[in-house]
Amino acid sequence: MSQQHDFAASLRWWRQRKGHSQLELAGRADISQRHLSFLELGRAAPSRDMVIRLAAALDVPLRQQNALLVAAGFAPVWRQTDLAAPELAQIRHALDFILAQQEPFPAVVVDRHWNLLLANAGAARLVEFLVGPVAPGTPVNLADALVAPDVLRPYLTNWTEVAGYFVRSVEADAAADGTTATAELLKRLLAYDGVEAALAAPPAGPASGPVLPMLFRKGDVGLQLFTTIATLGTPQDVTLQELRIESFFPMDEATGQLFRNWSKASGAKAAQS
Repeated sequence: MSQQHDFAASLRWWRQRKGHSQLELAGRADISQRHLSFLELGRAAPSRDMVIRLAAALDVPLRQQNALLVAAGFAPVWRQTDLAAPELAQIRHALDFILAQQEPFPAVVVDRHWNLLLANAGAARLVEFLVGPVAPGTPVNLADALVAPDVLRPYLTNWTEVAGYFVRSVEADAAADGTTATAELLKRLLAYDGVEAALAAPPAGPASGPVLPMLFRKGDVGLQLFTTIATLGTPQDVTLQELRIESFFPMDEATGQLFRNWSKASGAKAAQS
């Protein structure tokens, strides 16, 4: 009965979080509203297939689908595999290919909470130019690097707009996944100096351009970049569903040429050594 209650409360929480009425969710899951009501009240126990069906209808992430299964008394069905595991070798090969194709421009692979997992040489050259080289194996969280006052912020001339947009996206993540880890990340970002003011500032409107740029400046060098974020299609592993591939593109020819020059210089240096 305790497990039924845990599942009932979790199901009701997810339905309300997604903004569905019982009737709407029942229709999406192809069950009766009466049966759904009994599940939410703990008066009926779901089968494993019913948990998965309701989770899919609510578009619950795989990690939280496992949590729903456990709350209902079942074992998790979705694996969470380390990206370095042999069974993900093909995925890593694909990620390496994507990163290589982005050269000489930066690209990175991060997890759900913006911990850096992979980066191409273009990303390493950008970071080295702005803040100096990072020792191999050093843990890097891109959310902290962007929002904290002492990493990228001194070089990001439109930090207020970029940080405000980014923290709002983390707020959306926290609302969507309902995990403690995402809530803690959001809390940490909100505690940084200047973030509350950045959120209070009016968001950049369409007059500023079709995308929000990231404008870096160090000394006499200015960089204008925009980013895209991609995910893996049809993932059936928690780790893979939570991966994000962020690619950076130049917004003007001067920025593009600078990255090409850095790449050539790096190649020449490697050939000499």
